[in-house]
Amino acid sequence: MDTGPKQRREINPRYSANLFSILTFGWTLETFKLGYSRDIKDSDLYAPLPEHRSNVLGDAVQKAWDREVQNCRRRGDRHKPSLWRVLIKVFGVELMLYGLILAAMEFIVRLQQPLFLGLLLRYYSPVQDDSVVSNSTYLGRLFSYYDMEGSVSWGEAVFFAFGIIFCSAFNIMVQHPFMMGVMHMGMKMRVGVCSLIYRKALKINIQAMTENSGGLVLNLMANDVNRFDTGPIFAHYLWIGPTETLLMTVYLYREIGMAAVYGSLIIIAVIPFQIFLGINTAYYRRGTAIKSDERVRLMKEIIMGIEVIKMYTWEKPFRKIIDVVRRHEIFYIKMTSYIRGVIMSFIMFTSRFGIFITVLLYVTYVNRITVENVFFLTCYYNITKQTMTLYFPQAVGQIAEMNVAIQRIRDYLLSEECSLPPRSHNMPQDVSPPKKRVTIIEPQQAVPSTIPEPSTSKDNPKEKVKEIRKDEIAIHFENASSRWLKSSDKDDVIELELSIFAGSLTTIIGAVGSGKSTILHMVLSELPCTSGTLNTLGSVSYASQDPWLFVGSVRQNILFGQPFQKSRYMEVCRVCALERDISLFPHGDKTVVGERGVSLSGGQRARINLARAVYKEADIYLLDDPLSAVDTQVAKHIFERCIKRFLVSKTVVLVTHQLQFIKSVDQVVIMDKGKKIADGAFDDLDESELKIIQLMNENTREVHEEEITPSVQSTSVLMQPSTLSLHRRHWSMILDTSVADQKPEAEIQASGRVHGSVYREYFMAGAPCFYVAIVVLMFFLAQFCASACDYWISRWSNAEDRLSGDETIDVLVWAEQGLGRKDFVLIFGVITLATIIVALIRAFLFFSLCMKSSIKLHDRMFESISRSPMSFFHSNPSGRILNRFSKDMGAVDELLPQAMIDCFQIILNLLGVVLVILMTDITLMIPIAAAMVIFYIFRVIYIRTTGAVKRLEGITRSPVFGHVNATILGLATIRSFGAEFLLAEEFDRHQDLHSAAWYLFITCSRAFGYFLDLICLLFIICVTFSCLMKTDMDGSYVGLAITQSISLTGIFQWGMRQSAEMENQMTSVERVLEYTKLPQESALRAPHEKRPPPDWPAEGTIHFDNLSLRYSPEGNFVLNRLNFHIQPQEKIGIVGRTGAGKSSIIQALFRLAYLDGTISIDGIDIMSIGLHDLREKLSIIPQEPVLFSGTMRKNLDPFDQYPDDLLIKALENVELQVEGDESPLYNQVAEGGSNFSVGERQLVCLARAIVHNDKVLVLDEATANVDAQTDQLIQTAIRLHFNTCTVLTIAHRLNTIIDSDKILVLDAGRLMEFDHPHILLQNKKGYFRKMVAETGSSMAAMLHKVAAQSYKNKQAGIANNEAQVV
Repeated sequence: MDTGPKQRREINPRYSANLFSILTFGWTLETFKLGYSRDIKDSDLYAPLPEHRSNVLGDAVQKAWDREVQNCRRRGDRHKPSLWRVLIKVFGVELMLYGLILAAMEFIVRLQQPLFLGLLLRYYSPVQDDSVVSNSTYLGRLFSYYDMEGSVSWGEAVFFAFGIIFCSAFNIMVQHPFMMGVMHMGMKMRVGVCSLIYRKALKINIQAMTENSGGLVLNLMANDVNRFDTGPIFAHYLWIGPTETLLMTVYLYREIGMAAVYGSLIIIAVIPFQIFLGINTAYYRRGTAIKSDERVRLMKEIIMGIEVIKMYTWEKPFRKIIDVVRRHEIFYIKMTSYIRGVIMSFIMFTSRFGIFITVLLYVTYVNRITVENVFFLTCYYNITKQTMTLYFPQAVGQIAEMNVAIQRIRDYLLSEECSLPPRSHNMPQDVSPPKKRVTIIEPQQAVPSTIPEPSTSKDNPKEKVKEIRKDEIAIHFENASSRWLKSSDKDDVIELELSIFAGSLTTIIGAVGSGKSTILHMVLSELPCTSGTLNTLGSVSYASQDPWLFVGSVRQNILFGQPFQKSRYMEVCRVCALERDISLFPHGDKTVVGERGVSLSGGQRARINLARAVYKEADIYLLDDPLSAVDTQVAKHIFERCIKRFLVSKTVVLVTHQLQFIKSVDQVVIMDKGKKIADGAFDDLDESELKIIQLMNENTREVHEEEITPSVQSTSVLMQPSTLSLHRRHWSMILDTSVADQKPEAEIQASGRVHGSVYREYFMAGAPCFYVAIVVLMFFLAQFCASACDYWISRWSNAEDRLSGDETIDVLVWAEQGLGRKDFVLIFGVITLATIIVALIRAFLFFSLCMKSSIKLHDRMFESISRSPMSFFHSNPSGRILNRFSKDMGAVDELLPQAMIDCFQIILNLLGVVLVILMTDITLMIPIAAAMVIFYIFRVIYIRTTGAVKRLEGITRSPVFGHVNATILGLATIRSFGAEFLLAEEFDRHQDLHSAAWYLFITCSRAFGYFLDLICLLFIICVTFSCLMKTDMDGSYVGLAITQSISLTGIFQWGMRQSAEMENQMTSVERVLEYTKLPQESALRAPHEKRPPPDWPAEGTIHFDNLSLRYSPEGNFVLNRLNFHIQPQEKIGIVGRTGAGKSSIIQALFRLAYLDGTISIDGIDIMSIGLHDLREKLSIIPQEPVLFSGTMRKNLDPFDQYPDDLLIKALENVELQVEGDESPLYNQVAEGGSNFSVGERQLVCLARAIVHNDKVLVLDEATANVDAQTDQLIQTAIRLHFNTCTVLTIAHRLNTIIDSDKILVLDAGRLMEFDHPHILLQNKKGYFRKMVAETGSSMAAMLHKVAAQSYKNKQAGIANNEAQVV
């Protein structure tokens, strides 16, 4: 979401190229020149052409789709809107035009070539009679081709030779610009549809989103839309192919009679079979797509939750799950590949088989066949070979696959949308600016002035007093109900009656999962009311519970498309307590926040998320638990400064668990299990003695004098006016000095060619050498059979040509050959059959080899990723890793084997052709050698250029996925800010960059094909004229040489491009192999002699000795030389400001980062044992609780080690067992646990810990996102179940850890104090005492009391124990 200035790009030279340059691809030479001299980089890409800009195409397709949907509504519900119809409306005319051009070329020009060839061969015919001189014109001869009389003079022969060449030349001149146009059109379709999908993703209903996962959108964009790139190219052959076959049959019938019809029947008989195979391809493709979706979704979850998976040592079970899905996926891919293999093998044998049948029948019934006949046949069959056996099945398969993709996309486009109301920005009653009249509504509670202004006078003109407009209701619920999952039968909020007045501050409190966030989503219109109504008045701003950050600078994250106003921005940063953080960031507020804010602490993420909401000018602010991730003092600062003062004239709805604040709000709403129990001012509620309030009153007996005298302690937070202004000056300097914008870490772009070692690793990954050798042998054998076929028919026709019809002479001719006609037929038949069998076996062997390699590579990559250290995941965004698993793995699975078999087959085909031609005339060696050299030079230049372009294409694709991923995670936030348009623009920008790379790639590849075909043309010219020069050559040899060289044109450049394509697809293998060689964590298990005993740790003593920690091998130390000792069963609280290094202690215990120094548990150095040996003995409740999709049981016990009743008991202990629910273990958990509230997820993590029952338990902020009741529950559960364990608790709220045995105070990674809280509180200048004082005097008094009490109990306990010992 970079809203910064964009790089200017050069205009694409295609834009200003003239017609000649476009037809001859002259304008691409610049690119090749550049690509040959150095690797093409991001900055070399041209600006996109106006006709394929994402926003233009997106608008066109969107408009057509909307019209289509309306038409369907008008016609009634029977028809679903059709995406086909939309695409035809937008692109149909252009596609038809291309079709007509292609048809004209195929029918008018290409079909004439065999006629010219036949006439040329007549010149060589030995039966030629010189006495009859033809007197008709050359063209006349073409039309009267079928009168067999008349010989051909040398001049005519030259003319016919030119005819052959002209047909080939015209074919080349039209075919390539045509292909280019169609590919460009396919690309435009893809871009338009992607834009449509993304715009849909911005509008889709959250309920629909939960039900079909976010993985779907990514997969539609990664795989399904690629069908548009290939589909349209072959589409026209669906009708051109069969039409051409019919025309050809007519021509041949006139030449050879009935025999020709039978030959054509062979080709026609194969059509239904090909169609059948093509349709099956589509069926298996759909299977593959479903399985790939599932695998990519699982991978996404694994990568997002990798830290938790490592801490719980769950790598194995997840590997199992992925393995199962992968096996299914491979089955489908294998079937698709086999079908492709069969189709590819048809090229080798259908035309040859057709020729065999035709010649056989002709010789049997019509008696004698001439050279001219045979090559006339061969030439036609070569043409149909291309259209019918190469393009036609491709077309069937591609269109069938494209159909699958279009249906999937259509189903997604029809999913339900979120009905956002058109929000009124003007508030009708309140036209005048808000009045500054002071009206105090609640007399018993003066406006708390706990925060003294720099001047302390009461009647300070600056002080605004809250004014609630009772006549105006900002939000009104009337009997409203709503639910998250459409398919579930119970509502999450039930019949809510509630009015929130304009300008009031309302808090919503209640147990975990009681529907607090749901209410906010209803106000945002994200969740529709299932019954009842809800009205809101005014614009809304929203801060989500899980902070949502996108990749961009801190400032961009706060502004989020709003204009930058310096004073407001500074004020917002100040009230959200971001000043200190921003001044500490390396690049100030230009620091780039990684994906989902990985580079920040939880508290910083929450505060930036809040600042974004507050910065937006709105009438209603919905804040979903913004205070839980920050420590008490910051929470207090935010509540007083930001919520109470900065938003004083606004309507604020605050969901919170921090009950110490609810005294000073205007309205408290208490929720429980989706119902509202009570609402009203705090004092009105007190009488009803509700559970929650009671809890709060027990926890904090705050003294009311606070409201009268400004507390003395809190002045340490506020500075004197002079220091304040100094501080302000420093702060605005930070904002002004143009700190260099930080750039996010770029993806590594491999350069140069793919090494041979990559090929070796690919083939050897899954099979032994012997197997690979057999496959190679089969390839050679197949080609040998095919070439033998061609040679043999030429020899046979040569023999037949000599026959004169006189019996005695014919016997001599056969004797000279040494074989009879029957022998020729038999041998030809055997060779043809062998070709068929060998070709099929070869295809099956080859594809199974590729599948084996594919399976192996995926397993190795997954293994390697799951064993990489955490630093790898911090520096690589998930989109980049997922790209390897979705895009690259897809290429290795499907595209690569196909490109390879094409490439090998065609290169061998080329060798065959060259050998056959050399057998006819050895002098052709010279043009052949010259052509080879030129080909090689072209290929080097091409591969250098497109290799880099293809890699660029892969890299420019990552941001598109990253952007889509981020969007899906932050939908509610995006919509509440009305930033959809901004994000769609950003998406279009990412997509345009990708389009630029892709367009460059297809133009280069077409230009390369064109230049290669030109050389083939020169080669045909050489062959044809060298034959003309020699009058003594055999006609059969001339025919063989010319037909073979003509057959090269289309096929050869396709093969060369496939070889380059193969090399480009190999970059995917290279990228996958890169990820199989990542740095790994140390061993999971120690060798037997070093393993800790099975009952270790029996005590739970932890000793830190000179421990330092850093997150990357060359990074700075985050913890510095910590030394402390924890006794068995001690309960330790860890406190410190945000970013002091509290969470890093966990990273150290679990060895998730790089450590210096030692940590020993029960006397065993944790560095000396395996990671799993260590991690499976520690329990953790992480700061961001993660659940994985599947059943609840899989989430508690993926290894299936424990019986059901134990797990159910654990769920009961954390009160997650719902009454009347027999099998809570088999409840489904949605992706990322999204159908549980954050608090409930935390409880599941607690249940996990109870099940494992380890000696050491670590709690990271475990009580941050939960209400007081659940907090109490967790505390009790910990005291009860982990009584005999060593417990380390990281806390922001001091009251949760004040009764610990010891408290560890950290600041900036150093150990400040470590002792019993009571002892620490005695130190007047101590850090801990300062922190306690900052909570406010009443809270502080209570904390002192509790600490003293717990100290007394502890001493008494020690005395008792000693007495017993004595």
